[in-house]
This record gives sequence, C-alpha cells and structure tokens, in this order.
Amino acid sequence: MTLSIPPAIGEPHRLLFAIPKKGRLYEKTMELLAGADIQFRRSNRLDICSATNHPITLVFLPASDIPSFVAKGDVDLGITGHDVILEAGMTDLVDEVLQLGFGKCALQVQVPEASGIKTVDQLAGKRVVTSFEVVAAKYFDELDAKLGFVGDNKTKIQYIGGSVEAACALGLADGIVDLVESGETMRAAGLHAIDTVLNTEAVLIKSAKPKHEHLKPIIDLVTRRIAGVIASKKYVLCEYNIPRAALSNATAITPGRRAPTISPLEDPEWVAVSSMVERKRVAGVMDQLVDIGAEDVLVVSLDNCRV
Repeated sequence: MTLSIPPAIGEPHRLLFAIPKKGRLYEKTMELLAGADIQFRRSNRLDICSATNHPITLVFLPASDIPSFVAKGDVDLGITGHDVILEAGMTDLVDEVLQLGFGKCALQVQVPEASGIKTVDQLAGKRVVTSFEVVAAKYFDELDAKLGFVGDNKTKIQYIGGSVEAACALGLADGIVDLVESGETMRAAGLHAIDTVLNTEAVLIKSAKPKHEHLKPIIDLVTRRIAGVIASKKYVLCEYNIPRAALSNATAITPGRRAPTISPLEDPEWVAVSSMVERKRVAGVMDQLVDIGAEDVLVVSLDNCRV
C-alpha cells in the first residue's frame, strides 16, 4: 500500500490535531476518529500523517505532552486526559471542549493494607511516590498546611516514571498516588485506596486563546462530529405509542435531551412519542412506560448523530 507523504507540520491551511500515540487512550481515540469519519493512513515509521478527506494533520504525541503543544504551540486540537492537563499546569491555557466518556479512572492515594494507615492524615509527613508530582504536591501541601506540618515534617514527594505501585513493597515509599481504573493492579500489589485526589477521563481540548481564526470552521466541524459520536454511544432512540391521557407521565419518563417528539396517530386518543434515552437507563425506562400504558415500545441504537 502506498502511503501519502505527510504535509509539513504547521502548514497554514491545515488543522493540527494531536492524538495520543499509545497507552490507555489510544485505541478509544482511534474508534472516535473513525466514527467522526476522519480518514487517514499512517506509516509505522511516522508520528504525523494527513487526513485524506479533511484539511487535518494528525500528530501522534505522548498524552502527557499534548496539553503543552495545544496551549503554547501551533496545535489546534488535542485529545488527552483531564489529569494530564492538571499535571502539566495548563488549566488556564486550554479549554476542555468535550468530555469523551472513555479513559475514566481515579487518581488515588494508596497505602499497603498491612501498614495500619487508614487515613491521609496518618500518611502526612511520610514518604509518597508518584508520577503525578505536581498534583500530588499540591494535594499534600494543602494537607500539611491543615495539619501544621512544616519544614522537615512535611510530606516528602518523590517522582518516578513507572512501576509506582511497587514503591511501597520495595521500600521507597510509605504510600503512593497513582491512577486506578479497575483496581486489579492496586490489589495485586497489596495496596488499598484511602482517598481520591481527582476523577479523570479523556477530553477534547483546544487553546484558550484562538491561534488560527481561519481554521475555526474545521475546528467546529470536528467538535460537532466527535460530540455526535459520543452521544450515539451514550443514547438510544426510544419510540412508543401512549394514550393522550398518560402523555404527561410518559414525557416525564422520557424527557429527551431537550424535548421528545410527539406525533398524532389516526386514533385521536393515542400519540406516538420518540425520545433519546440514556443507554444505561433504557431497560428501566421501558418498564416504566409499559406500567403507565405504553405499547409498541421500541429501542433503536444510534450509529451516529448530531446533538
């Protein structure tokens, strides 16, 4: 297969879109781009490629670097984690345009189960290892100040880039601050969480100060498409027939994102209702509708939408 030659970075008429090059966000981001019909061909040897159907250049970067490139460089859009933005200190320089619904996890304070430490107050003043040095330092600085710990009594924060969960077992730390998704790694290392510093997920970001006004139409297009893909995964279309007398109760159950669509039927005593319902709630919603007299209740999955 012949690969197109990627355009030069910074080509003025093309949107620069930073994508995580690996890790927990990569695969879901690829699915998101496919759903938004952003087509591209990427060589294994290159971390830059051009979309074949839009004036977009995709740049594959470590997720931890993306906030800085969007905030201070020429990159127009990026996908990264909310936690990474905080760690990079870029919250005032980027706008979180959309929460993407994947990559959800918690940044938690963890200690060995056998340590006897049950609260963060007990951990304060001891050794803490993390790869989120900035966020952890802010958290423990506030805790130390509350407890009156100063000077040598303050919590000691040490950065390591990986294998954070092994730090306690190997004698480097009394506790750690690390991301927890399923908790399996934490439990396997003999750790348990005693507090949550923050909850995080993948987000679509852009610079808080627009850099390329002429690219605003394509930025808006990509944002709308991604929002549509997210909504299609979150919602289903619920359609049913209901007696007019029960319509107010029915619309309370299925209010839709803004409002349900109500259509008359040949029988003047009945109406048809169509409404978007959260996928996770749909079974319970169907039961409630049947209980108030709804018939022909149908649920339709969405491949894509615009919201």
